[in-house]
Amino acid sequence: MPLHIVRNDITTMKVDAIVNAANESLLGGGGVDGAIHRAAGPELLAECRGLGGCKTGQAKITRGYRLPAKYVIHAVGPVWQGGGHGERELLAGAYRASLELALANGCQAVAFPLISAGAYGYPKDRALKTAVDVIGDFLLAHDMTVYLVIFDRAAFSIGEKLFADIAAYIDDRYVEEHTDRREEQYRRAMAFAAEAPPLCTSACPSVPGSLDEALGRLDESFSQMLLRKIDEKGMTDAQCYKKANIDRKLFSKIRSDTHYRPSKPTAMAFAVALELPLDEARELLEKAGFAFSHASKFDIIVEYFIARRNYDIFAINEALFAFDQSLLGG
Repeated sequence: MPLHIVRNDITTMKVDAIVNAANESLLGGGGVDGAIHRAAGPELLAECRGLGGCKTGQAKITRGYRLPAKYVIHAVGPVWQGGGHGERELLAGAYRASLELALANGCQAVAFPLISAGAYGYPKDRALKTAVDVIGDFLLAHDMTVYLVIFDRAAFSIGEKLFADIAAYIDDRYVEEHTDRREEQYRRAMAFAAEAPPLCTSACPSVPGSLDEALGRLDESFSQMLLRKIDEKGMTDAQCYKKANIDRKLFSKIRSDTHYRPSKPTAMAFAVALELPLDEARELLEKAGFAFSHASKFDIIVEYFIARRNYDIFAINEALFAFDQSLLGG
């Protein structure tokens, strides 16, 4: 764990293995395939010649040679023929075969391109959905860090309707946040002044007499609330941090430190993993010292999904990536 969607050149990724979108001959080609062969050097082609090719939907592994990665996993995706010729199953098979090879060879970090989405013509939004589904399922059962590398910004799409819906939601919230409401603010200030309570008497809440007394009134911490919610949901720790797209080591830090202060993306990721309604998500976020802000696209997008009870963290991250925002978890 977890899955990261990044923009990068896959040949520069410092991971245990990179995946090559290969053809059945395994002898190089254009696009990602050609770039990987050029970066690895002629030794890669020499080893590939001894592999006897690879069938569509399967994968084979070689050394990485001059690449930063120790291994290259050559996965053969399908050519798009309209979707009625088993393309989805073949593409999913190529991802699964690659992940199994990585696991068998002790890889802890693997980088994938968007297989079949170039010259093979697989629709990019469908290719991305298949990649995220297969990798996400694999990571629920195995500890591995996987990068889905999108080299070209134009190669990414979360679907026109969803994109438009989120864009409209953002616009609406931005208007609420940024519209000049001086007159309304003035009316509120005057109303507040008129209704303000008198100065405190003996009936007012007591003021702590010392710093020690004040510190003794500490509320439930983020870590304490998180662990309580996990128990209330009947989840195991592993189920929670995997659904949150969080690394096990980070979760261990949170569990062992009552006063651990997570980043905002981490806190939001746990709210999603726990499938909290919006009011409870806000409360968990407050425990970490944050709040949902309608001045932030990141916050609005996460709020959009939680408000609709869509707790698929990978779908949320696809949307965040499309709008150039930080991702949840990780």
